[in-house]
Amino acid sequence: MSELSTVRLLADYNQWMNGRLFEVTATLPEAVRQEDRGAFFGSIENTLNHLLVADTLWLKRFAVHPACIDSLAPITMLPTPPTLDAQVRDTFAELHLHRLWLDQQIVDWCGDLGDGDLDYVLSYRNSKGVASRRRFGSLLTHFFNHQTHHRGQVTTLLSQAGVDVGVTDLLVRIADELQ
Repeated sequence: MSELSTVRLLADYNQWMNGRLFEVTATLPEAVRQEDRGAFFGSIENTLNHLLVADTLWLKRFAVHPACIDSLAPITMLPTPPTLDAQVRDTFAELHLHRLWLDQQIVDWCGDLGDGDLDYVLSYRNSKGVASRRRFGSLLTHFFNHQTHHRGQVTTLLSQAGVDVGVTDLLVRIADELQ
């Protein structure tokens, strides 16, 4: 599997897994979603919010890549979250709708990328203003890995709330070559 195929697989998995987490989280009472459970961002809802914040920050950085300017134009119109825990939407329902929209943007954007685009060296500044230059394909790996990291936290928080998310493995999104 090529690196680009892997990126597209991760975009698909990201959309699928976020959808699952939001669906099961939506069944919980607001107090349970917002209960501080001692996680880095406190609650289930705040952790899901952080993922939207981080994704927005990274996608805005990615939007300066010459191959991404058109694909990520809708992202550049979003306000830049001032902190990693800034609330991006007022209600859980709005957060969910924003997640659905953003994940479709990610899938479409990854579908527009070409193999050569991954070798581009992207210059950007992190949230503290520190300048960096890194290979774009490696940054995409970080982007998707960061989401997986925090979704793992959410599945643990959901488990603590008595919710079984079910299978979360990337494997279920990989085509079985025997079929």
